[in-house]
This record gives sequence, C-alpha cells and structure tokens, in this order.
Amino acid sequence: MEDSRKRVEVCFTPGEYPYYKDEFEIVVVIDVLRATSAICAAFDNGIKSIIPVPTVEEAWDYKLKGYLAGAERKGQIVEGFDFGNSPFSYMREDFKDKEVVLTTTNGTKSLDVAKNAEVVVVGSFLNLDYLSKWLAEQNKNVLCLCSGWQDKFNLEDTICAGAISDYLISTGNYTSIEDSSIAAKYLFLSAKDNYLGYLKSSSHRRRLKNLNLNEDIKYCLTPNQTEVIPILKDGKLVKL
Repeated sequence: MEDSRKRVEVCFTPGEYPYYKDEFEIVVVIDVLRATSAICAAFDNGIKSIIPVPTVEEAWDYKLKGYLAGAERKGQIVEGFDFGNSPFSYMREDFKDKEVVLTTTNGTKSLDVAKNAEVVVVGSFLNLDYLSKWLAEQNKNVLCLCSGWQDKFNLEDTICAGAISDYLISTGNYTSIEDSSIAAKYLFLSAKDNYLGYLKSSSHRRRLKNLNLNEDIKYCLTPNQTEVIPILKDGKLVKL
C-alpha cells in the first residue's frame, strides 16, 4: 500500500539545497542566531516588509536610494549601516509600517537560494508552535532549510528544524526518510528541555558571546514569543 503521508525533511546547509529542492512545496528557512529571529521580531513589531538581499553591495544600493537598510557579516554590523540582525534593533517605534532591506551572513543567503520554491516562509524558535501548526494545516511536503554557518552545519538551526519535524510527524500525517531529518529530530529531543544549556558550547553561540551579544542569544532561544509567519512574496518578506 502506498504511503499517503506528506514528507518533512531537514537540509543542513544552503549548499545541500539542490539535492532536495524539487520535492517540496514549502521551504522553511531557519537562521536562529539571528536573522530569522530578527525577521520574526520585526513583523511582531509591525514592520511592513523586509527585502532580503544576498550581498552588502545590494543593501548599500538600497540605502543610497533612501531605504532603511541593515547589514551583518560575521556577527557584526557592517560599517556604514545603522543596524544588523539583532532582534532588538527591530523593536523601534520608527520601524512600524516601514520597508526595510536586510543582508546577513547566512540567513538572507538561504532565502535567496530557496526563492523559487512554491512557498517560502521564515522559521525560528520565536514562532515555533504557531508555524508548526500552520504547516500541519497546509498538508504539503515541507523542507526545513537550515542556514548553518557559511555553508557548514550548525546545531541551533538543526535543533529548530528538528522541533518542526517532530511536531509534523506527531500529527500522523507526515513522515521523514532522510538521515538528516532523523538526526535533527533526535538533536531536538535531547536539547528541548534546555536550549540555552545545550547550545552553550556551540560555535555560533561562542562567536556571539565574544561579541557581547548574550541578550540576543537568550531572546533567540526562547520559544513561542510571537504568532507571526513571514512569507516571501515577489522578493519581499511580508506577514502572512
């Protein structure tokens, strides 16, 4: 008998995306520390839209045209820009109803890689339950695309992807067949009682800690702070 369940799978890095891309209607882009967390925070704060661009040059062109533009590379704000990808920088009153341009080391690269998928949404711990429930209602094949770190595997994105997979599989309507998805699920199960502690020695957490970004880390690893789903429409992220 043919399995009628939909698939949910985890892709560890944008570099591996070509191996998966044609099998899934929905791609969830995840960059927990910090791009997709910042994007969720921005929409929770009433931002109108975000234009994600892969390069600093593109962001600068927008800035010269008068756009609010943010750029981050290797955890730090790029010189000449007013903000990067800290969630707290999007909680400003003057960002409400505005359009913002953003480029980051990993997250906006993943959005660019996935942009031709049927549906592209943004996932993080911040919107975890709300997003997972929405995905279950769509009844479509789902790929969780982890942004990783410069095309290498990272723990926090994989754990978040594992949380989404675990939820969808628990509905009985989804299955996973890839080893990456099974690994992500078990990483989530071993981390879920204490994300902060579990990720204490992760490379990107150390990187951000060295930049004195502990508050960002705590915020990004605290689940279910918002009920927003940013979705990519015509090259812009808007609130679903």
